[in-house]
Amino acid sequence: MKKKNLVGNLIYDGNIYDGMNTQVDDIAFYRRWLPKNKDARILELCCGTGRITIPIAQAGYSVTGVDHMPSMLKKAKIKAASAGAKIKFIQADIRALDLKEQYDFIFIPFNSIHHMYENEDLFNMLKNVKDHLKEGGLFLFDCFNPSLEYIVASSKEEKEAANYTTEDGRAIVIKQTMRYEKDTQINRIKWHFYINGEFDSTQELDMRMFYPQELNTYLKWSGFDILHKFGSFEEKAFSGEFDKQIFVCR
Repeated sequence: MKKKNLVGNLIYDGNIYDGMNTQVDDIAFYRRWLPKNKDARILELCCGTGRITIPIAQAGYSVTGVDHMPSMLKKAKIKAASAGAKIKFIQADIRALDLKEQYDFIFIPFNSIHHMYENEDLFNMLKNVKDHLKEGGLFLFDCFNPSLEYIVASSKEEKEAANYTTEDGRAIVIKQTMRYEKDTQINRIKWHFYINGEFDSTQELDMRMFYPQELNTYLKWSGFDILHKFGSFEEKAFSGEFDKQIFVCR
């Protein structure tokens, strides 16, 4: 029987998510590519708790954030209100998106396309992006460049993935194990959560791996021109040495 793809509920806990994800290099990257015209309409898909959405709104843009998880959007709305940022947040599945509007700039940050587990999921998502993108608009996203060496090494032992305290005072330790399925290209990651010094639960984080030539072809099949492909948020040209694939498409 085919294994169901999963992401555990604690991974979508807004405070746990924010405590673990504090990087800012991707924020600077996406802001650099925004249209110069502040009247441009911006759409972020898989916006999570608004880590990037809010700074874009604070820069004076009209931005809409879409996410499938109510827990993430609840946290995003609280953060946006606290920051004085006016943002339209929408709960929706990007594989079946129909906002009946078009945007000048659409982006999917933070490796979120790895939750498009089947090719059909990815193609439906890309079609929806194309349908919502204005003529001449830009579509950007980032994802991992899979490393089989890393996956093999990480499959052999449990490793600590995170250790921090959340905004609401929980001491979080996450230990990670993983198992890669060669037939589905899905990395079956398990995060073992310890909260305030005690084991809480094991949460699954399944991620479909997309290889460089594969993604290039899928984008072209879906009607996108790849304007740039970077290996880092500092915009270094992509090569096999980088662990990221970052696309700027039209």
